Amino acid sequence: MPSPAFASAAPTAPAAPATPNAREARSKRALRPSLIAASVALLWLSGCAIKPTPFTDAERAQSAQTTRTAMFADQPPIAGPVTLEEAMARAIRYNLDHRLKMMEEALAQKQLDVANFDMLPRLTAAAGYTYRDHPLASESISLRTHQVSLEPSYSTDQNDRTADLAFSWNLLDFGVSYYEAKEQADRVLVVEQRRRKVVQLMMQQVREAYWEAVGAQRLETRIGPLLAQAKQALDESRRSQSEGLRSPLDTLGYQHALLDIMRQLEAVRDQLDEAKPRLASLMNVAPGTDITLAPPEGFSVPTFDMPMERMEETALERRPELVEASYDERISINETHKAMAKLLPGIEFQLGTHYDSNSFLAYHAWRAAGINVSWNLLNVLNAKNIRGMARAQLEVSHAQQLALSMAVLTQVHVARTELSAKQRQFDLCKQINDVDGQILEHTHNATVANAQGKLEEIRAATSAMISALRLYQSYGELESAYGQMLATLGLDPVSVDAGKGDLKSIEQSIDKEQTRWAAFGRSDGVKTQ
Repeated sequence: MPSPAFASAAPTAPAAPATPNAREARSKRALRPSLIAASVALLWLSGCAIKPTPFTDAERAQSAQTTRTAMFADQPPIAGPVTLEEAMARAIRYNLDHRLKMMEEALAQKQLDVANFDMLPRLTAAAGYTYRDHPLASESISLRTHQVSLEPSYSTDQNDRTADLAFSWNLLDFGVSYYEAKEQADRVLVVEQRRRKVVQLMMQQVREAYWEAVGAQRLETRIGPLLAQAKQALDESRRSQSEGLRSPLDTLGYQHALLDIMRQLEAVRDQLDEAKPRLASLMNVAPGTDITLAPPEGFSVPTFDMPMERMEETALERRPELVEASYDERISINETHKAMAKLLPGIEFQLGTHYDSNSFLAYHAWRAAGINVSWNLLNVLNAKNIRGMARAQLEVSHAQQLALSMAVLTQVHVARTELSAKQRQFDLCKQINDVDGQILEHTHNATVANAQGKLEEIRAATSAMISALRLYQSYGELESAYGQMLATLGLDPVSVDAGKGDLKSIEQSIDKEQTRWAAFGRSDGVKTQ
């Protein structure tokens, strides 16, 4: 047995290599502080969770005031009597629905710009900084003995900075982006057709609302005196009833007739009160604004004598819905091309320059180039289904266009029939109004001569006023039917760019287009641009 002196003098044996279990234990011990820090961070983040924050009353009031100001901002006030052309021009320039469609059209154009940019190659710049509290050291273990074969070493700095500038272009992505850009270009045109449709329908509504408002303006001064006269006659009848001067049944019948007339007058006044606010809404004028209208003298009955064959041809060429359907069909074709392009392999070219501050590298800056090819082989098995789906989608779009064309042709015949019917109704209303006017004149003369009581005069005046109201309503419906006829044929009230100008230029464009419409309706040889 060796002596203690010899034992103390013996050299110290080298430490045994660390086993995998020992290294795993060290890793677990080093991981515990990280887990504790992560737990603390999660607890802190849970205390910072977002909670619902409702608007306060002051914020809602401020939002309402801002919205009301924005609704009528940047538009000149009404300076004088409003003509029909000015009402149309204000509707085209300031109507909020039309402005929304114009914004949607601008948005679609911006989306097209983005889609065009997506076709360009990708140029990616990246930079980074990395710090480690310990070097990125590692050791090797023998595959045969499972013992450490090399001492721990590292080849990376604890502080490292990198920078990359890479240029890449994928031909498959370019092909898909190309067809997506073509689809977006057609969607811009689709939005434009929808804006045309809004303008055409809005002009039809303005025509009807304007003439109803004209009737309200001309008749509103007649309702008050009539109601006062009827109320006076009713009071006199009630005093006569209390004095017993007439038969009770005759008196009650007389009062019932007066009350029925007052009910009709109140109903008429309600209709008149609603006319101008509807027109103001279309013109985007603040509710409650006093609007004075300046209609043309008399009633100009619109006519449209174009042959039916020419009307059908015009509608099929110009209706916004059919033009939109044609663009949708073209979008379906491009969708088919895009689906087929996705079946092809992807080829990507790469070119870039790189930098790494790692001091262990022999070259800190270098350039690299490469080419990659990838292909989803399962798409080849699904190619038949993809092509079949694309063809079915195209057939559906074509069938929708045929169905819509049939509906348009039907609408042309219906609009022509309705215009003729409104012309006949207006002619009858005009004759009735003339007769009621003569009856009122004779009744007034008889009342002045004390040949009959006030009831007949009040009744005749009420009947004449209601006939006048129906005359203006009938003329408004006639103008609406005429506008519907123009909208059915796809005729625009203004040129494409006129809606973006000032009020005066829009009025001039409307007047010019109305002249062309009149010539267009009288001859099948006149074509619109």
